[in-house]
Amino acid sequence: MARASGRTVRDLRRENRAAVLQRLYFDGPMSRVALGSAAGLSSGSVSNVVAELLAEGLVEEAGSLGADGGRPRTLVRIASGHGRLIGVDVGETRVRVELFDLSMAELARTERPLPGHGTRSYDVGVVAGHILDGVAEVLDAAGDGRGSGDLLGVGVGVPGIVEHTAGGALVHGQTIGWDAVPLERLLRGSGHLPAHVPLFIDNGAKTLGQAEMWFGGGRGAHNAVVVLFGSGVGACVVTHDVEQGRAVEWGHLTVRVRGRRCRCGARGCLEAYAGAEALLARWREAGGRPPSGTDDEETALTDLLRAAHPPDGREPDPVAARVLAETAEYLGAGLSDLINLFQPERILVGGWAGLRLGSGFVDSVRTHAYAHALRHPAGRVGITLGQLGPDAVTVGAAVLPLAAFFARGGHRAPVDSPAQPPAWRTALGGRLAGTGRRAGRDERPEGRAHVP
Repeated sequence: MARASGRTVRDLRRENRAAVLQRLYFDGPMSRVALGSAAGLSSGSVSNVVAELLAEGLVEEAGSLGADGGRPRTLVRIASGHGRLIGVDVGETRVRVELFDLSMAELARTERPLPGHGTRSYDVGVVAGHILDGVAEVLDAAGDGRGSGDLLGVGVGVPGIVEHTAGGALVHGQTIGWDAVPLERLLRGSGHLPAHVPLFIDNGAKTLGQAEMWFGGGRGAHNAVVVLFGSGVGACVVTHDVEQGRAVEWGHLTVRVRGRRCRCGARGCLEAYAGAEALLARWREAGGRPPSGTDDEETALTDLLRAAHPPDGREPDPVAARVLAETAEYLGAGLSDLINLFQPERILVGGWAGLRLGSGFVDSVRTHAYAHALRHPAGRVGITLGQLGPDAVTVGAAVLPLAAFFARGGHRAPVDSPAQPPAWRTALGGRLAGTGRRAGRDERPEGRAHVP
């Protein structure tokens, strides 16, 4: 039966279920009374929805809450074991695959290094093989015999621009030599990914942004920029106008005309000065040498940081200190452009290199950003490190199928229906206002959803 608005009764039931699931996920455990108020539903609607979800095993009882002069109220919460999610981070040095339950507790993980770092090109067949092998490996490692039966979806974060077409996601990764790579078709066409499992592919900076907005330093913010500082640099911009979050190729903003050659082929890009790869190259060009003699970026960056700020009281290496200071200035100038353009409430610096360089480096970046930005927007923005660890991209990638599952009201996707990336940030709902936040979540160092 159709409603005047064009929505059917089925649509209304799905929306009610989605509202209940989202509120329970972010604010639960909750009583039915509190849930109705938070979700904006009548007591009858909440009771019906909760009864359905309890019967399906998606929601479970979680004790009771005493009431003054009345009956204790039963609390309900999301059943973390009802389904599982996989997040994949296709980085520029490795592919990381993680399996999570519905509370985003990690169940298994695997990492596979990517060959040919420095050649600026990654064989897409190798990458696709690592993804498929990694998915199979984490499912086997869970050791519960469930296989992919309760897998709600696989999310993949990749470098570059992701174009969603009728034929599947195409990846334009210029810095790694990918030109309209049909990654979704390659993964599906292998036959190794079960047909019933939804697949989502998006930019890695955007999945990092999703993780920080759901579980990390972006909680409660309406406008934020999340920066991915790794081998290269990227950003996810979340504003009122772009509620789903948008990955922007911030690393290829021109900061010096006719400057250093960037790995994208242009000259003077921010990434040519501020990515970890460029930072280490500039150190070597200035006469610095990683003491370990390794080509591993993460180890070499640690060596540079120790040279610039020796932990044992030795005199700092002036070359390392100068290159690091210049990099902070370049990043600060780049952030000032984001501040002037988008006027965010918060800027969060994440990615393995940003986390490795730490709060002292971010302090310097902040100083330069404020100095270059217009006074009014600069006075309203906070710049801090992201709260999630180096697996934030995989967490954010796993959010893609989780948000789609909630948007469907907790129903699995039809096998013959291609999955479309949902408006993931809309699932935050009233939580963005910073009210009704689950007690104790802010104190969790990994920022994951917590099920008491």
